[in-house]
Amino acid sequence: MTKAIPVTVLTGFLGSGKTTVLAQLLKNPKLEKTAIIVNEFGEVGLDHDLLERSDEDLILLANGCVCCTVRGDLIGAFQKLEAQRLANTGRAFDRVIIETTGLADPAPILHTMMSDAFVTGHYRLEQVITTLDAVNAMTTLDQHQEAVKQAAVADRILLTKTDLVAEPLLGELRTRISALNPAAPVIAAVNGEVNVEDFFGSSAFDPAEKTTQVQDWLRIEAYEPHAHHGHEHHGHGDLHHHEDDEVDRNRHDDHISAYSIIREQPVSWAGFSAWLDMISKLRGDDLLRVKGIVNVIQHPDRPVVIHGVQHVFHQPVFLERWPNDDHRTRLVFITRDIDREDIDATLQVFENRRPRPAISTN
Repeated sequence: MTKAIPVTVLTGFLGSGKTTVLAQLLKNPKLEKTAIIVNEFGEVGLDHDLLERSDEDLILLANGCVCCTVRGDLIGAFQKLEAQRLANTGRAFDRVIIETTGLADPAPILHTMMSDAFVTGHYRLEQVITTLDAVNAMTTLDQHQEAVKQAAVADRILLTKTDLVAEPLLGELRTRISALNPAAPVIAAVNGEVNVEDFFGSSAFDPAEKTTQVQDWLRIEAYEPHAHHGHEHHGHGDLHHHEDDEVDRNRHDDHISAYSIIREQPVSWAGFSAWLDMISKLRGDDLLRVKGIVNVIQHPDRPVVIHGVQHVFHQPVFLERWPNDDHRTRLVFITRDIDREDIDATLQVFENRRPRPAISTN
């Protein structure tokens, strides 16, 4: 079977510098074999000349906003790339970068990457990178919930225009980003330039091949100090929405919480998978990002890696071995208006459910 091609999703609010960063990156010979999928909706100057790539390397999603047409356009773009690759009609590529429109909710793109049969058969989601304009980021995060969500689901965050902002404000911005997404490294892009190594980094993770890198991908230690970082009381007391909760909040990210859940003892896969199904159905829209490593009773020597974005979860992956001597179940969450206590309590109800026949590890 052909090795799945890694895909990076580059997102960020309007004016945050995504296109400038991408244009600078594509001048690097290391990205010579990179195919680009972009959305031309709402972006001034986003064209072939700016990106300096041939038609064979660049696919434009032209039918409006990518978040609205992602199921058709994005899958079609991947099919076109694959057809070109098989027919040798375009330049060979070994990586794909998707640049979203600044107004896009990244979730539909991630859902497609994780659930469409054709896409998952040829490509794999490597990481999500979000750009934030240091000059306007505070205001943008205050006023636009899309920008908050883009930052919350990111694996890495690029700060642009840092040369135009004094250090005290940069420090406040980094603190705010850390509260939203404590595990995401924050990288400065000066004049739109960032090192290729910093852009991709070590957070890119293929669980099927890199057992030892699961620690860097999960980064459980980053969440522990943030389990109660001041947003923990913004939930609703249980996993159901309360319509009478009319608390006025000044900032969109006051709704966001980042925390970890740890279990010392192995859990029943039947119970755990039923719990995942339950919370994704009840509050899927508010599970912005979930990932973890699970010690399953049936297979104590082969942990299971899980990864979800809202109501869509990637097919669980069995590792060949534990990455180190820590065999606890470790889960990290970035949620909207869901308390850590509610996640913890519901998991307790399910985790000891009587095991059913073992799931296949093939």
